[in-house]
Amino acid sequence: MVHKTEALFRDDAYLKEAEAAVVAINDRGGVVLDRTIFYATSGGQPGDTGLLERADGSRVAIAATITGETKDEIIHVPAPGQAVPTIGERLKLAIDWQRRHLLMRMHAACHLLTVVCPFPITGAAVSVDDSRVDFDIPDAGFTKEDVTARLMELVRADHPIFTRLITDQELAANPGLVKSKNVRPPVGTGNIRLVCIGDNASIDSQPCGGTHVRSTGEVGEIHIGKIEKKGRENRRFRIRFGPMPAI
Repeated sequence: MVHKTEALFRDDAYLKEAEAAVVAINDRGGVVLDRTIFYATSGGQPGDTGLLERADGSRVAIAATITGETKDEIIHVPAPGQAVPTIGERLKLAIDWQRRHLLMRMHAACHLLTVVCPFPITGAAVSVDDSRVDFDIPDAGFTKEDVTARLMELVRADHPIFTRLITDQELAANPGLVKSKNVRPPVGTGNIRLVCIGDNASIDSQPCGGTHVRSTGEVGEIHIGKIEKKGRENRRFRIRFGPMPAI
């Protein structure tokens, strides 16, 4: 049986704590809740870690969060040696906020990179200190310095970042919204979640289920650490926090 988890983070990525009830424990001890603030690994963004607190004050450390048979089922994976809560039990949830906020800043930075480099995306991975976006570009023609300067222009402009929903039909009528070359956003639910940057989405708009900061200014200082050639028409751009190191 597939259980649907209410994903509180989709509407508010800044929720650090919440309460929820256990609806299932899978055969490997994974905990399924009726609602959660824990993001599950998807779209290149790692799942959240954190704690589940039981009524007696004892805590269950969550080492990973993944999806089940569908993306609507979110499984909280306890670290080894943890006690497993029981079905029906009410728990207090707390994510590792420091880690999540770094991922939110970095995921937003990856979106900014797709604005600076408007080419088909062939892959991406978000992490807390070194993220990557791969583009289908025959000849890069980009330098780390130029891309970093353009990224920081967008960061300093402090554009708003927000989400909105469109229908499957609206997405079909606007295929340019999809930047990924190989992965299509899931359709059939009736709604597609867009992450938008800029007033009235003037800077960017693309389907994404991840978590992001509220404005480009919150991304902070970033730079391109490396541009790598990965095949004849593939270039990998690595984003890192902080100023570009002096040569």
